[in-house]
Amino acid sequence: MSEIVHIENLEKTYVTSGEALTVLNGLNLSVDEGNKIVITGESGCGKSTLLNIIGGIDKASSGSVTCGNWNVTQLDEDAHVDYRAHFLGFVFQFHYLLKDFTALENVYLPAYMSGTSKKEAMEHAHNLLADVGLSERANHLPSQLSGGERQRAAVARALINNPLLILADEPTGNLDPANADMVGNLLFSMVDKYNKTLILVTHDKKLATCGDTCYVIRNGKLERENLARNLPL
Repeated sequence: MSEIVHIENLEKTYVTSGEALTVLNGLNLSVDEGNKIVITGESGCGKSTLLNIIGGIDKASSGSVTCGNWNVTQLDEDAHVDYRAHFLGFVFQFHYLLKDFTALENVYLPAYMSGTSKKEAMEHAHNLLADVGLSERANHLPSQLSGGERQRAAVARALINNPLLILADEPTGNLDPANADMVGNLLFSMVDKYNKTLILVTHDKKLATCGDTCYVIRNGKLERENLARNLPL
C-alpha cells in the first residue's frame, strides 16, 4: 500500500493586528492509499485549517505537504487549479450547490468544465446520483431537495472527476441526527465502493468511529485517538 499524503513539520500561524496565533505547530501525518482518516478536536484547534492546506485552499506558514505527485506547498495558481480539479474531491459542511441548476447539473458540471464530454459527464453523474439514492430527484433544484438530499448530491459531486483523495469538512454538521447518520454512512460506503482515500474532519464522535484511524489535534499536533469502530452508524 503506497503513501498518498505526507505532511512534515507543518505550521500555520495567523497574524492579525500585530498578534500571532499558531494553530498548527510541527504537525506530521502520513496517509496510505485507501485509508479513511478522521480528525477531531476542539473548535478552533486547526482541523479545517489542516484540511484547507491539504486542499490547496489555504497556505502553510512552513513545512511540506505532498499529495500523490503534487508538492502542494510549492504549486503555482494554475497547478493548484489542476490539483483541485483532478486529484481532490471536496465535501463541505454546507453543500454549495448552485441554486439555479438541478442536482444532475450540479454533479456533472465539474467534469464537463474539466474537459469531459457532456454526454459522458451526464452519464457518470446519473450513475453517481443513483448510488446516493437520488435518481428520482436528479432534475430537482437544490431548493426542492431536503438538507440530507442536498448533502448526498454534494457527495456525488465530489466523486465526479474520479479523484484519488476525498476531503470532508464536517459533512454532517448541518444535519439533524437521522440525516447525519445516513449521510455519514453514505460517504464511507461511497469511498469504499470507489476505492478512495478519505480525510474527514468532524466533531461528531459517533461519525469518528467509522474511520480506520482517528486523530485529535492538540497543541497544534496530531495525536492518535483510540475509538472503538462502530459501523454502521
